[in-house]
Amino acid sequence: MANRPKAKMSPADRAKQFVPFSPLKGLDAALKEKERILVEKIEISDEEAAELSRKLGCIKKGMKVKAVYYSDGEYVSEEGVVCAIDKVFRKLTIVKTEIKMDDILKIEIPSLCNDGYI
Repeated sequence: MANRPKAKMSPADRAKQFVPFSPLKGLDAALKEKERILVEKIEISDEEAAELSRKLGCIKKGMKVKAVYYSDGEYVSEEGVVCAIDKVFRKLTIVKTEIKMDDILKIEIPSLCNDGYI
């Protein structure tokens, strides 16, 4: 029996040897969630709402924009090309991120203005 050749291990079984082991699955995600600081949604003034509405009216599909919006208890920034504008359901899609227009705090549109934004 000492001279018997060893059976070949399949590549899938061999790869399992090198997979990182985590005895507490989901711990990293739970810790990150615990570290998040939740904030209340900011109510903007009528003047700010009018300015935001004006900017949203200027946006066209294919334009590059940067939006700061409220999502899941925090403010998030998204920058990229506008893929879709849904005025009926009031949604703006930047790259693959769908944003409710009511959640937008501010939006920047690069232009030829002196300050770089409309």
